[in-house]
Amino acid sequence: MRKQGLFWVIGLALLVACGANTAATPTALPAVTEPTVIDPVQTSAVTEVTVLTHDSFAVSPEVLAKFETQYQAKVVIINAGDAGSMLNKAILSKDAPLADVIYGVDNTFLSRALESGILADFTPTTTPAFVPEATTDVSAPLLPIDVGYVLINYDIAGLTAAGLPVPQSLTELTEPQWKGKLVIENPATSSTGLAFFLATVAEFGPDGWQAYWQALRANDVLVANDWTTAYYTHFSGSSGKGPRPLVVSYATSPVAEVFFSEGKLTEPPTGNVSFGAFRQVEYAGVLKGAKQAVLAQQFVEFMLSNDFQNDMPLQMFVSPAIQTATLPALYTKFVAIPAIKTQLDAKTIASNRDAWLVQWDTIVVK
Repeated sequence: MRKQGLFWVIGLALLVACGANTAATPTALPAVTEPTVIDPVQTSAVTEVTVLTHDSFAVSPEVLAKFETQYQAKVVIINAGDAGSMLNKAILSKDAPLADVIYGVDNTFLSRALESGILADFTPTTTPAFVPEATTDVSAPLLPIDVGYVLINYDIAGLTAAGLPVPQSLTELTEPQWKGKLVIENPATSSTGLAFFLATVAEFGPDGWQAYWQALRANDVLVANDWTTAYYTHFSGSSGKGPRPLVVSYATSPVAEVFFSEGKLTEPPTGNVSFGAFRQVEYAGVLKGAKQAVLAQQFVEFMLSNDFQNDMPLQMFVSPAIQTATLPALYTKFVAIPAIKTQLDAKTIASNRDAWLVQWDTIVVK
Protein backbone atom coordinates (compact mmCIF):
# COMPACT_ATOMS: atom_id res chain seq x y z
CA MET A 1 0.00 0.00 0.00
CA ARG A 2 1.71 3.08 -1.17
CA LYS A 3 1.10 6.22 0.84
CA GLN A 4 1.31 8.27 -2.29
CA GLY A 5 -0.58 10.05 -5.02
CA LEU A 6 0.58 10.23 -8.59
CA PHE A 7 1.12 14.02 -8.52
CA TRP A 8 1.87 14.49 -12.20
CA VAL A 9 0.41 17.52 -13.97
CA ILE A 10 -1.55 16.87 -17.15
CA GLY A 11 -0.03 19.81 -18.96
CA LEU A 12 3.49 18.73 -18.19
CA ALA A 13 2.67 15.14 -19.05
CA LEU A 14 1.28 16.20 -22.40
CA LEU A 15 4.37 18.31 -23.04
CA VAL A 16 6.61 15.38 -22.25
CA ALA A 17 4.54 13.01 -24.35
CA CYS A 18 4.82 15.30 -27.35
CA GLY A 19 8.55 14.87 -27.28
CA ALA A 20 8.35 11.12 -26.88
CA ASN A 21 6.36 9.95 -29.85
CA THR A 22 9.08 7.87 -31.39
CA ALA A 23 10.96 5.11 -29.67
CA ALA A 24 14.61 5.82 -28.96
CA THR A 25 17.29 3.15 -29.34
CA PRO A 26 18.62 2.23 -25.90
CA THR A 27 22.34 2.62 -25.29
CA ALA A 28 24.06 -0.70 -24.63
CA LEU A 29 25.71 -1.11 -21.25
CA PRO A 30 28.99 -2.92 -20.65
CA ALA A 31 28.56 -6.56 -19.78
CA VAL A 32 28.44 -7.37 -16.08
CA THR A 33 30.30 -10.42 -14.90
CA GLU A 34 31.69 -10.46 -11.36
CA PRO A 35 30.82 -7.82 -8.73
CA THR A 36 32.91 -4.70 -9.07
CA VAL A 37 35.10 -4.47 -5.98
CA ILE A 38 36.39 -0.98 -5.26
CA ASP A 39 39.62 -0.61 -3.34
CA PRO A 40 38.99 2.21 -0.85
CA VAL A 41 42.71 2.87 -0.66
CA GLN A 42 42.78 3.80 -4.34
CA THR A 43 39.67 5.99 -4.31
CA SER A 44 39.33 9.45 -2.89
CA ALA A 45 35.64 8.96 -2.14
CA VAL A 46 33.16 6.12 -1.82
CA THR A 47 31.56 5.24 -5.15
CA GLU A 48 27.88 6.15 -5.19
CA VAL A 49 25.04 4.67 -7.21
CA THR A 50 22.00 6.93 -7.29
CA VAL A 51 18.42 5.66 -7.50
CA LEU A 52 15.60 7.89 -8.75
CA THR A 53 12.33 6.65 -7.30
CA HIS A 54 8.95 7.64 -5.90
CA ASP A 55 8.25 8.80 -2.38
CA SER A 56 6.98 5.39 -1.30
CA PHE A 57 10.30 3.61 -1.82
CA ALA A 58 11.41 1.83 1.34
CA VAL A 59 13.96 -0.86 2.12
CA SER A 60 15.37 -2.15 5.39
CA PRO A 61 18.79 -0.63 6.20
CA GLU A 62 20.28 -4.08 6.75
CA VAL A 63 19.16 -5.20 3.28
CA LEU A 64 20.61 -2.11 1.62
CA ALA A 65 23.81 -2.64 3.59
CA LYS A 66 24.25 -6.06 1.96
CA PHE A 67 24.50 -4.45 -1.47
CA GLU A 68 26.77 -1.66 -0.21
CA THR A 69 29.08 -4.16 1.46
CA GLN A 70 29.21 -6.53 -1.51
CA TYR A 71 30.06 -3.77 -3.98
CA GLN A 72 31.79 -1.36 -1.61
CA ALA A 73 29.47 1.40 -2.74
CA LYS A 74 26.92 3.74 -1.25
CA VAL A 75 23.31 3.81 -2.47
CA VAL A 76 21.84 7.31 -2.71
CA ILE A 77 18.06 7.56 -2.96
CA ILE A 78 16.31 10.48 -4.70
CA ASN A 79 12.60 10.58 -3.88
CA ALA A 80 10.93 12.47 -6.72
CA GLY A 81 7.26 12.65 -5.86
CA ASP A 82 5.12 9.83 -7.12
CA ALA A 83 5.57 7.68 -10.20
CA GLY A 84 4.32 10.19 -12.75
CA SER A 85 6.33 13.08 -11.34
CA MET A 86 9.39 10.87 -11.09
CA LEU A 87 9.14 9.81 -14.73
CA ASN A 88 8.58 13.38 -15.91
CA LYS A 89 11.71 14.49 -14.06
CA ALA A 90 13.71 11.66 -15.61
CA ILE A 91 12.53 12.59 -19.10
CA LEU A 92 13.13 16.31 -18.72
CA SER A 93 16.65 15.69 -17.38
CA LYS A 94 17.64 12.90 -19.79
CA ASP A 95 20.54 14.92 -21.26
CA ALA A 96 21.99 15.23 -17.74
CA PRO A 97 20.57 12.28 -15.80
CA LEU A 98 19.70 12.85 -12.15
CA ALA A 99 20.53 9.26 -11.25
CA ASP A 100 21.87 5.91 -12.41
CA VAL A 101 18.81 3.75 -11.68
CA ILE A 102 15.11 4.47 -12.04
CA TYR A 103 12.60 2.45 -10.03
CA GLY A 104 8.84 2.80 -9.81
CA VAL A 105 7.74 3.11 -13.43
CA ASP A 106 4.50 1.14 -13.52
CA ASN A 107 2.44 -0.33 -16.33
CA THR A 108 0.34 2.83 -16.63
CA PHE A 109 3.50 4.68 -17.75
CA LEU A 110 5.52 1.81 -19.22
CA SER A 111 5.23 2.80 -22.88
CA ARG A 112 6.08 6.42 -22.15
CA ALA A 113 9.25 5.34 -20.35
CA LEU A 114 10.27 2.98 -23.14
CA GLU A 115 9.67 5.57 -25.87
CA SER A 116 11.30 8.51 -24.11
CA GLY A 117 14.94 7.62 -24.73
CA ILE A 118 15.88 7.71 -21.03
CA LEU A 119 16.75 4.02 -20.65
CA ALA A 120 19.98 2.16 -21.28
CA ASP A 121 19.82 -1.38 -22.57
CA PHE A 122 21.36 -4.27 -20.70
CA THR A 123 21.21 -8.03 -20.55
CA PRO A 124 20.77 -9.41 -17.00
CA THR A 125 23.45 -11.82 -15.90
CA THR A 126 20.71 -14.07 -14.53
CA THR A 127 16.99 -14.06 -15.16
CA PRO A 128 14.83 -15.09 -12.19
CA ALA A 129 11.58 -16.96 -12.51
CA PHE A 130 8.91 -14.27 -12.35
CA VAL A 131 5.44 -14.80 -10.93
CA PRO A 132 2.83 -14.85 -13.73
CA GLU A 133 1.30 -11.56 -12.54
CA ALA A 134 4.62 -9.75 -13.03
CA THR A 135 5.17 -10.83 -16.62
CA THR A 136 2.42 -8.60 -18.06
CA ASP A 137 3.95 -6.09 -20.48
CA VAL A 138 7.49 -7.07 -19.49
CA SER A 139 9.81 -5.36 -21.94
CA ALA A 140 13.57 -4.85 -21.77
CA PRO A 141 15.30 -2.67 -20.72
CA LEU A 142 12.97 -2.50 -17.72
CA LEU A 143 12.63 -5.42 -15.32
CA PRO A 144 9.55 -6.07 -13.14
CA ILE A 145 10.25 -5.66 -9.43
CA ASP A 146 6.88 -5.90 -7.69
CA VAL A 147 3.14 -6.31 -8.14
CA GLY A 148 0.28 -4.48 -6.42
CA TYR A 149 -3.49 -4.26 -6.74
CA VAL A 150 -5.65 -1.15 -6.58
CA LEU A 151 -9.27 -1.71 -5.57
CA ILE A 152 -11.92 -0.45 -3.16
CA ASN A 153 -11.47 -0.92 0.59
CA TYR A 154 -14.48 -0.88 2.88
CA ASP A 155 -14.87 -0.04 6.56
CA ILE A 156 -16.25 -3.22 8.14
CA ALA A 157 -17.74 -1.51 11.19
CA GLY A 158 -18.96 1.42 9.13
CA LEU A 159 -20.99 -0.77 6.77
CA THR A 160 -22.39 -2.75 9.69
CA ALA A 161 -23.48 0.43 11.50
CA ALA A 162 -25.18 1.69 8.32
CA GLY A 163 -26.89 -1.66 7.72
CA LEU A 164 -25.18 -2.00 4.36
CA PRO A 165 -23.77 -5.20 2.83
CA VAL A 166 -20.43 -5.24 1.04
CA PRO A 167 -20.97 -3.94 -2.52
CA GLN A 168 -20.66 -6.57 -5.23
CA SER A 169 -19.98 -4.62 -8.43
CA LEU A 170 -18.85 -1.31 -9.86
CA THR A 171 -22.35 -0.73 -11.20
CA GLU A 172 -23.85 -1.15 -7.74
CA LEU A 173 -21.87 1.88 -6.56
CA THR A 174 -24.14 4.09 -8.67
CA GLU A 175 -27.24 2.93 -6.76
CA PRO A 176 -28.96 5.14 -4.13
CA GLN A 177 -27.76 3.20 -1.06
CA TRP A 178 -24.17 4.18 -1.90
CA LYS A 179 -24.86 7.87 -2.44
CA GLY A 180 -22.14 9.89 -0.69
CA LYS A 181 -20.33 6.75 0.51
CA LEU A 182 -17.32 6.53 -1.87
CA VAL A 183 -14.13 8.60 -1.96
CA ILE A 184 -11.69 8.21 -4.87
CA GLU A 185 -8.45 9.85 -5.95
CA ASN A 186 -8.19 12.15 -8.95
CA PRO A 187 -6.66 10.06 -11.78
CA ALA A 188 -4.87 13.15 -13.08
CA THR A 189 -2.96 13.62 -9.81
CA SER A 190 -2.81 10.17 -8.21
CA SER A 191 -1.46 6.81 -9.34
CA THR A 192 -4.08 5.12 -7.19
CA GLY A 193 -6.83 7.12 -8.83
CA LEU A 194 -5.44 6.50 -12.29
CA ALA A 195 -5.35 2.75 -11.70
CA PHE A 196 -8.97 2.71 -10.52
CA PHE A 197 -10.03 4.84 -13.46
CA LEU A 198 -8.34 2.39 -15.86
CA ALA A 199 -10.14 -0.48 -14.13
CA THR A 200 -13.44 1.22 -14.99
CA VAL A 201 -12.34 1.65 -18.61
CA ALA A 202 -11.49 -2.05 -18.74
CA GLU A 203 -14.87 -2.91 -17.21
CA PHE A 204 -17.14 -0.67 -19.30
CA GLY A 205 -15.07 -0.23 -22.46
CA PRO A 206 -13.69 2.87 -24.21
CA ASP A 207 -17.19 4.04 -25.12
CA GLY A 208 -18.97 3.08 -21.90
CA TRP A 209 -16.89 4.40 -19.02
CA GLN A 210 -18.12 7.97 -19.56
CA ALA A 211 -21.72 7.09 -18.65
CA TYR A 212 -20.47 5.18 -15.61
CA TRP A 213 -18.58 8.19 -14.28
CA GLN A 214 -21.54 10.45 -14.94
CA ALA A 215 -23.57 8.11 -12.74
CA LEU A 216 -20.89 8.09 -10.03
CA ARG A 217 -20.82 11.88 -10.02
CA ALA A 218 -24.61 12.00 -9.73
CA ASN A 219 -24.25 9.62 -6.75
CA ASP A 220 -22.03 12.15 -4.94
CA VAL A 221 -18.64 10.47 -5.37
CA LEU A 222 -15.95 12.52 -3.60
CA VAL A 223 -12.70 13.21 -5.48
CA ALA A 224 -9.51 13.76 -3.45
CA ASN A 225 -6.24 14.87 -5.01
CA ASP A 226 -4.15 12.11 -3.43
CA TRP A 227 -4.29 8.79 -1.62
CA THR A 228 -3.29 10.20 1.76
CA THR A 229 -6.17 12.68 1.82
CA ALA A 230 -8.67 10.12 0.57
CA TYR A 231 -7.61 7.43 3.03
CA TYR A 232 -6.78 9.40 6.16
CA THR A 233 -9.19 12.33 5.91
CA HIS A 234 -12.35 11.05 4.20
CA PHE A 235 -12.35 7.27 4.79
CA SER A 236 -14.10 6.10 7.97
CA GLY A 237 -12.00 2.94 8.31
CA SER A 238 -8.65 4.67 8.86
CA SER A 239 -7.22 6.50 11.86
CA GLY A 240 -8.68 9.71 10.43
CA LYS A 241 -12.25 8.41 10.90
CA GLY A 242 -13.80 10.33 8.03
CA PRO A 243 -17.47 10.00 7.00
CA ARG A 244 -17.19 7.69 3.96
CA PRO A 245 -17.00 3.88 4.35
CA LEU A 246 -15.60 3.17 0.85
CA VAL A 247 -12.22 4.31 -0.50
CA VAL A 248 -10.05 3.46 -3.48
CA SER A 249 -6.86 2.01 -2.03
CA TYR A 250 -4.83 -1.21 -2.18
CA ALA A 251 -5.37 -4.92 -1.60
CA THR A 252 -2.66 -4.67 1.06
CA SER A 253 -4.35 -1.87 3.04
CA PRO A 254 -5.96 -4.29 5.53
CA VAL A 255 -2.65 -5.98 6.34
CA ALA A 256 -0.99 -2.57 6.66
CA GLU A 257 -3.63 -1.55 9.21
CA VAL A 258 -2.72 -4.58 11.33
CA PHE A 259 1.02 -4.15 10.88
CA PHE A 260 1.13 -0.47 11.78
CA SER A 261 -1.13 -0.98 14.82
CA GLU A 262 1.95 -2.47 16.55
CA GLY A 263 0.00 -5.29 18.15
CA LYS A 264 -3.20 -3.38 18.91
CA LEU A 265 -5.04 -5.14 16.10
CA THR A 266 -5.14 -8.85 15.35
CA GLU A 267 -7.74 -8.50 12.59
CA PRO A 268 -7.97 -5.71 10.02
CA PRO A 269 -10.76 -3.14 10.44
CA THR A 270 -11.08 -2.94 6.66
CA GLY A 271 -11.78 -5.35 3.84
CA ASN A 272 -11.40 -5.56 0.06
CA VAL A 273 -14.23 -5.78 -2.44
CA SER A 274 -14.07 -8.58 -4.99
CA PHE A 275 -14.42 -6.44 -8.13
CA GLY A 276 -12.88 -3.52 -10.01
CA ALA A 277 -9.23 -4.32 -9.29
CA PHE A 278 -6.31 -3.05 -11.36
CA ARG A 279 -2.95 -4.81 -11.32
CA GLN A 280 0.08 -2.50 -11.06
CA VAL A 281 3.51 -3.82 -11.96
CA GLU A 282 6.49 -1.64 -11.04
CA TYR A 283 9.74 -1.77 -13.01
CA ALA A 284 13.37 -0.75 -12.60
CA GLY A 285 16.02 0.06 -15.18
CA VAL A 286 19.29 1.86 -15.83
CA LEU A 287 19.18 5.45 -17.05
CA LYS A 288 21.01 6.26 -20.27
CA GLY A 289 24.12 8.27 -19.49
CA ALA A 290 24.40 6.85 -15.97
CA LYS A 291 27.72 7.74 -14.32
CA GLN A 292 27.84 4.31 -12.69
CA ALA A 293 26.31 2.15 -15.42
CA VAL A 294 27.72 -1.20 -14.29
CA LEU A 295 26.93 -0.58 -10.65
CA ALA A 296 23.44 0.54 -11.67
CA GLN A 297 22.81 -2.76 -13.42
CA GLN A 298 24.08 -4.61 -10.37
CA PHE A 299 21.63 -2.72 -8.18
CA VAL A 300 18.68 -3.51 -10.48
CA GLU A 301 19.64 -7.18 -10.33
CA PHE A 302 20.00 -6.91 -6.53
CA MET A 303 16.37 -5.74 -6.42
CA LEU A 304 15.46 -9.14 -7.87
CA SER A 305 17.40 -11.04 -5.20
CA ASN A 306 15.61 -12.90 -2.43
CA ASP A 307 17.05 -10.48 0.13
CA PHE A 308 15.36 -7.46 -1.46
CA GLN A 309 12.20 -9.25 -2.60
CA ASN A 310 11.54 -10.79 0.83
CA ASP A 311 11.87 -7.33 2.39
CA MET A 312 9.35 -5.54 0.15
CA PRO A 313 5.99 -6.83 1.44
CA LEU A 314 6.26 -5.13 4.84
CA GLN A 315 8.28 -2.16 3.57
CA MET A 316 6.30 -1.02 0.53
CA PHE A 317 3.29 -3.35 0.89
CA VAL A 318 3.64 -4.80 -2.57
CA SER A 319 4.05 -8.40 -3.66
CA PRO A 320 7.37 -9.85 -4.90
CA ALA A 321 7.93 -10.30 -8.61
CA ILE A 322 9.95 -13.51 -8.29
CA GLN A 323 8.74 -16.99 -7.47
CA THR A 324 11.45 -17.78 -4.91
CA ALA A 325 10.49 -14.95 -2.55
CA THR A 326 8.90 -15.78 0.80
CA LEU A 327 5.84 -13.89 1.98
CA PRO A 328 5.46 -12.90 5.66
CA ALA A 329 2.72 -14.55 7.73
CA LEU A 330 0.59 -11.37 7.81
CA TYR A 331 0.57 -11.36 4.04
CA THR A 332 -0.49 -14.95 3.60
CA LYS A 333 -3.24 -14.47 6.21
CA PHE A 334 -4.82 -11.22 5.03
CA VAL A 335 -3.86 -10.60 1.39
CA ALA A 336 -5.59 -12.41 -1.46
CA ILE A 337 -4.88 -11.79 -5.14
CA PRO A 338 -8.09 -10.33 -6.60
CA ALA A 339 -9.66 -11.72 -9.71
CA ILE A 340 -9.26 -9.45 -12.72
CA LYS A 341 -11.45 -10.05 -15.76
CA THR A 342 -9.84 -7.52 -18.07
CA GLN A 343 -6.51 -5.69 -17.85
CA LEU A 344 -5.60 -2.90 -20.22
CA ASP A 345 -2.22 -3.34 -21.87
CA ALA A 346 0.48 -0.67 -21.65
CA LYS A 347 0.18 0.41 -25.30
CA THR A 348 -3.57 0.97 -25.05
CA ILE A 349 -3.05 3.02 -21.90
CA ALA A 350 -0.28 5.08 -23.47
CA SER A 351 -2.30 5.80 -26.62
CA ASN A 352 -5.42 6.96 -24.80
CA ARG A 353 -4.49 8.04 -21.27
CA ASP A 354 -4.20 11.80 -21.78
CA ALA A 355 -7.35 12.09 -23.92
CA TRP A 356 -9.30 9.92 -21.47
CA LEU A 357 -8.23 12.11 -18.56
CA VAL A 358 -9.36 15.25 -20.32
CA GLN A 359 -12.76 13.59 -20.83
CA TRP A 360 -12.86 12.43 -17.21
CA ASP A 361 -12.12 15.92 -15.95
CA THR A 362 -14.93 17.36 -18.06
CA ILE A 363 -17.39 14.77 -16.74
CA VAL A 364 -16.47 14.62 -13.06
CA VAL A 365 -14.72 17.85 -12.08
CA LYS A 366 -16.00 20.64 -14.33
